[in-house]
Amino acid sequence: MASIPGDVTPAFLLTGGDVVTMNTRREVLVGGAVAVAGDRVVAVGATGRLRARWPAAPRIDATDCVVTPGLINAHQHLTGDPLARACIPDDITSDEAIFGWSVPLHEAHTGDDDELSALLACVESLRNGVTTVVEAGTVAHPRRVAKAMTKAGIRGTIGTWGWDVADAPYAAPAAEVLDRQRELIASYPAGGRVQAWVTLVGHGLASDELLAGAADLARTAGAGMTMHMSPGPGDTEHYRERSGRPPLLHLAGLGVLGPHLLLAHGVWLDDREIDALLASRTALAYCPWAYLRLGQGVTRAGRHGEIYRRGGRVALGCDAGNAGDSADILRAAALAAGLAKDTTLDPRAVGAPEAIEMATVAGAEAIGMAASIGSIEPGKLADLVVHDATGPQWTPRGDVAQQLVWSVDGRSVRDVFVGGRRVVADGRCVTVDERELRHQAQQASAALLGRAGIVPRRHWPHVEES
Repeated sequence: MASIPGDVTPAFLLTGGDVVTMNTRREVLVGGAVAVAGDRVVAVGATGRLRARWPAAPRIDATDCVVTPGLINAHQHLTGDPLARACIPDDITSDEAIFGWSVPLHEAHTGDDDELSALLACVESLRNGVTTVVEAGTVAHPRRVAKAMTKAGIRGTIGTWGWDVADAPYAAPAAEVLDRQRELIASYPAGGRVQAWVTLVGHGLASDELLAGAADLARTAGAGMTMHMSPGPGDTEHYRERSGRPPLLHLAGLGVLGPHLLLAHGVWLDDREIDALLASRTALAYCPWAYLRLGQGVTRAGRHGEIYRRGGRVALGCDAGNAGDSADILRAAALAAGLAKDTTLDPRAVGAPEAIEMATVAGAEAIGMAASIGSIEPGKLADLVVHDATGPQWTPRGDVAQQLVWSVDGRSVRDVFVGGRRVVADGRCVTVDERELRHQAQQASAALLGRAGIVPRRHWPHVEES
C-alpha cells in the first residue's frame, strides 16, 4: 500500500476491519487499518504494520467489521418533507403531491422549521453511513440548513431555489434569482465542509435567461450546479411545446450542459439526449425509490445502468422524505442494480460492484469531489463508515460488495467519521441529542401541518385505548 509519512502523528488508528478501499484496484484489506491525522487519511495498510509504526496512537477497534468510504447521497431534500414524514399519501400523482402538499408545507415553513427539518434529515443520513449530501434546494432559509448540517457534522452542499416563470409561487426576475445564488456562493465557497451550489428547481420553471445565467454563474464561481429534470414524461412534453426539442437538447443549445451540472433524475431521456449527456459529461443523480413510490415509469423508461456502463457520471440519491422515504444509499444501490438487471433482462447489466461505485468513488466523481472523498486512500478526507458485520445478514462472510448491496442496509452501521470526527458511535449520532430532536420534531410537525392547513390522511383507523 501507500508509503507512511514519517512526520505525521495520527489522531487515531482504526484497526482490524476489512477495509473496502475503493482505490483504483478496488482492494479490500482483510484485517486492515486506517491511520487518520486531522481530517485526512494518512495511511492505509496492515494493522500490525501501522500499529508498529505508531505504537502510541489511540486505537478504535474495528474487528469483525467492514470499513467503507463514507457514502454519497447526490440528491436529498432536507426541508419540506422531513417534518411531514409518511403524511403525503402514496396513492396520488406527483403533481398532487407537489401542489397539494409540498408547496403549502414550504409556504408554512419558518426558519426554525427549515433548520430542524434539515437536522433531522442529516442525523438519519449519518446513521445510515451517508457522509456527503447534495441538498436539492431550500426555498427561504438556506443558511439555517447550513447551520443544521454543521451541527450534525455532515459534509454537503446547499442551495437557494429560484425560478422566474410568472405563474409560479415565490417567482422572481432572473437577475434577482441569480443575485441570491451568487450571494450564497460567496458565503459558502467551494472547499468548505458545507458549500453552496447554483440550485434551480428545474423542470419548466426557469426561462432560458435564467438557465443560461445559472450555468455561467456556476462556471465563473467554480461551483456545482444542480436541478431536477425528467423524472416523468412531463418535462419532455413541456420542452417540446416550448422549443420543439426534448429537454436536454434544449439545455445543450443554451450551453447549460457540462461537467459542472448534476441533473437529478433523467429517467425519460431519448437516445439523442443520452448522447448529449455523455458528450457533455453532465452528471445524473439517480433516485430509484422515488420513481417507484410516485409511479413515474422508471421500469419503462429508465436507462441509468446503460448510461453508467457507457461511461456516464451517475451517482445515487434518496430524494424526499415522501418520495424516496428513506435516506439510505445502500437501499438505493440495491434497487439501482436490480432495476438495471430486470429492465434489460440481463443479469450482467449492473452488479453489486458498480452499485457500490455509484455510492462511493463514482458518486464522488459525479458531484465533482473525487479528489477528496469517495475512497479510503492517503491524502483523502477521512470520511469513513464502520459496518458491524457480526449479524446474521453478514454470516457467513462472502463477497463484500454483494453483501453491502444485497444483504444489508444502513442498519448495520456502527460508527461514522466525517473528516476524522466521529459523528456516529455504536449506531447513535453523537453530535446531537437524538431524544430531544425527536421531541422537537414531533411538536414542530403538528404545528407545521396546522399552519399549512393539511390534515394527514391515515389509511387505517387509529384507536386510542385507555
